[in-house]
Amino acid sequence: MSRGKQLGFWMCLALVMGNMIGSGVFLLPASLAPYGLDSVLGWVLTAAGSLLMAAVFSSLSQRVPQEQGPYAYTRMAFGELPGFVVAWGYWVSLVIGNAAIATMAVSYLSNLFPAIASSTALAATVTLGFVWAFIALNVRGARETGGLQIVTTALKLLPLLAVIALGVWLLLQGDARLQPARILAHEYRLEGVTAAATLTLWAFLGLESASVAGERVIDPERNIPRATLWGTAITAVVYISVCTLILLLVPSDTLAASNAPFAEVIGRFWGESSGHWLAAFAAISGLGALSGWILLQGELPYQMAKAGVFPAAFGRLSAHGTPAFGLVVSGVLLSAVVLTNYGKSMVQIFNFLILISTTATLVMYLGCALGALVLHHRGVLRLGGRLPLLLPIAALAALYVLWALAGAGRDAVQWGFFLLSLAVPLFFLRRGRRLAALASLPLVLAVPALHVLTHFSV
Repeated sequence: MSRGKQLGFWMCLALVMGNMIGSGVFLLPASLAPYGLDSVLGWVLTAAGSLLMAAVFSSLSQRVPQEQGPYAYTRMAFGELPGFVVAWGYWVSLVIGNAAIATMAVSYLSNLFPAIASSTALAATVTLGFVWAFIALNVRGARETGGLQIVTTALKLLPLLAVIALGVWLLLQGDARLQPARILAHEYRLEGVTAAATLTLWAFLGLESASVAGERVIDPERNIPRATLWGTAITAVVYISVCTLILLLVPSDTLAASNAPFAEVIGRFWGESSGHWLAAFAAISGLGALSGWILLQGELPYQMAKAGVFPAAFGRLSAHGTPAFGLVVSGVLLSAVVLTNYGKSMVQIFNFLILISTTATLVMYLGCALGALVLHHRGVLRLGGRLPLLLPIAALAALYVLWALAGAGRDAVQWGFFLLSLAVPLFFLRRGRRLAALASLPLVLAVPALHVLTHFSV
């Protein structure tokens, strides 16, 4: 086995599921409580859209075996500049999203170790300690990170499966609190379903993980599609089952006021002390996701450097066969985001960071879905594979992403596109075209100007 190819099927599956199931899912039932049972349909729609995107990535990984990852797909379809813009936005969203994940994981740890919450400096130090520990692990090798993903994914599934087991047991006992018929009888509202679907989307980000790490995957044509589809499908079933059960078992007003909705359910049946165990599992969940996402934030600039649109240093591999330079530079940027925002409430940080991160990732999804349509039209995709219906799948996936972007809200879209616009002058500067870079500055400034006008116009 080469040093580069270190991830087999089970590690890829754990990477996909582990990156999707972070610490945020433990808070989502409280965020979704105002929408009641509308959120169940929201989960179903998001799961369906995510499975469509998973099918797109799976099919592309089979039909474009010589290239792997979102940057390669968008560059092949639309050219170097659009490919760079999409990949740049995704890379920065990885850094920003990792800051949010690290912050939330440490906030759960503070429930177990109150001293962390009592000192901002200590909280920041602990957060950065975990960040750099995982960077060191990734520099050591993708296989080490893959092994950690298997362990942490198994652990983070335990509280989720415990809630499912509780629901099945109550259902078999005929418990009056569990009435699945309410889901069918409920009158769903479009506004509530759309709002819920927008919130649940965050929980599915990461379905592309095996594709992004494609150069580290053993037998990528076989393992990437299987891990992507199975990982997304299993995660969707777990999400929908768990959150539906919580909605049925806990009154919406109680759920909306809860800072720990999972602890609310588990504490009712297994005692208040179970909340400490849940905090531990949530911290493990977040930290496991962080290690997997840090792997990706080194891989993407490595792929871009190989294509000549990022500095060559990002494309060099260490003695362990890993993009150490990209991991370290991304780690420095991640540390800066963590330190800059540690003066605010942890929940405020999380909400603001995922606002930008989600939009940039959605644009990447859109680029890949539309890219699949373009490549199919050009006839450059290799025929065959296990997903022959690429054209309708990619079209439906693109429509889903556009719907999700529309539901993300004006601020999310504006600041997300501001992040993307920064890539244009950077691309031209990298090419030595200073006049073109200067000419692109109005595009960059247009988004903040529009934001000011829309918020302060009389």
